[in-house]
Order: sequence, then C-alpha cells, then structure tokens
Amino acid sequence: MQNRFRGRRIAVVGAAGGIGAAVADALSREGAQVYALDLRPAEAMGAGEFVPVDITSEASVAEAVTALYARSPEPVDLVNSAGIVENDVAAEDMPMETFDRVMAVNLRGVFATCKHFGRELLARGGGAIVNIASMSGNHVVNEPQRQSVYNSSKAAVSALTRSLAVEWGGRGVRVNAVSPGYVDTPLNALKRHMHDHWIEGTVVGRFARVEEIAAAVGYLLSDEAAYCCGTELLIDGGFSLR
Repeated sequence: MQNRFRGRRIAVVGAAGGIGAAVADALSREGAQVYALDLRPAEAMGAGEFVPVDITSEASVAEAVTALYARSPEPVDLVNSAGIVENDVAAEDMPMETFDRVMAVNLRGVFATCKHFGRELLARGGGAIVNIASMSGNHVVNEPQRQSVYNSSKAAVSALTRSLAVEWGGRGVRVNAVSPGYVDTPLNALKRHMHDHWIEGTVVGRFARVEEIAAAVGYLLSDEAAYCCGTELLIDGGFSLR
C-alpha cells in the first residue's frame, strides 16, 4: 500500500507532534503530498511541507487554504488533529477563560477548517475529511483527571462530524472521525502519575501507539472507506467496555 495516496494532496492540522505528526508521516510514506499545518514547526513534526496556521482565527485558516490552492487547483483533503485539554480542573473551579481556550481550538478551530477546506472540496466534486475526536466524547473520562470541558469539546466534534456528513456526503465529501483512547504521546508522557490507572482500565493493558491511530485515519481517507460517511472509529483498546 505504499502508493495508496499517490497524487493526493492532504492537509494535516496539528502536525507538529503526537498523532498529527504520525499521520503526516504515514500519509507521506504512502505517496501523498502532505501539508503540515500548525502554529509553528517543531522537531517532532512529521513529514510534509509546513504551512503556518492559527485555527482559532478564521482569517488565518482562510489564508492557509488560499495559499494551498495557489500552488495547485487539485483538491486538498483534510485531517483535523489539533487539540488541547484543560489541566485537571474541577468544573466548579473552571475559569471561563480556560473553557473558551479549549473550545476555540477543539471545536471552533475544527469547524473553521472543515468549513474552508470543505467548501473547496465541494466546489471540486468531493474529497475526504477526518476529524480526531476522542473516546472521552462518548465515554465520560473523569478519573483520575477531571476534564469536563475537554470531554464536551470532543463530544461536539463527534456531533459536528455526523452533521457535516449528512450535509456534504451526498455532494461527494465524506466526513468521518477517529476517536482514540489513551495514546503514547509526549503530552500523555507528562502525566506519569495517571499511567497506572489508565492502563489498568484498558482491556489490552497498554497505550495505543501513534502509528495505530494514523492507520485508522489512513483507512478513512482511502478509497477502501468509500462507503464510510459519518463513521466514528473508536480506537481505545477496550477502555470504554469497562
């Protein structure tokens, strides 16, 4: 499957590290022209041409899309992998500034990128969008960490994915989501005091590797998933079964 995406142009938002970097790398190795969209490049960034973007600014998103289509009129598919989480704050103590910041990235940013990339795909006869949601959007994760805002933002991403699938699926744009469980990323590596609890709650007894999440994203982008529309792949090692 080395050439599965040859001739495809794919933008990966949040490609500076973690899941996004792994997705960018996997797609590039399978022949895609990858555009790595993020606030700034980083050492952990996967393959692809860096394109600066601030997804909390619709103007920045529109500028990035314009820049990509100035290179070529060919369609650009989209992977939305950017996301942040509040730092273990009880709901009753949550600053509204924190709420706004999480929602600005995790929901508003996803909507803005879907809107602008989706508009171009619709005008060009179709394409594929994959949003990274989370098991936390369907299975409330509140122990040992408290993350009511993150959970809510990811539930909204799942609902947005289904809604866009209904609006755009009949017009050639497939919108799907991958919902990971606990993944071995630099962000999760910082929370070592929670690792035992997370792993004990996972049926398979380990974290997911970023490459495993990237493989699910690749499937949903591929022609093999041509009948997937509004699908949400839950990749959580059985955590939500407990």
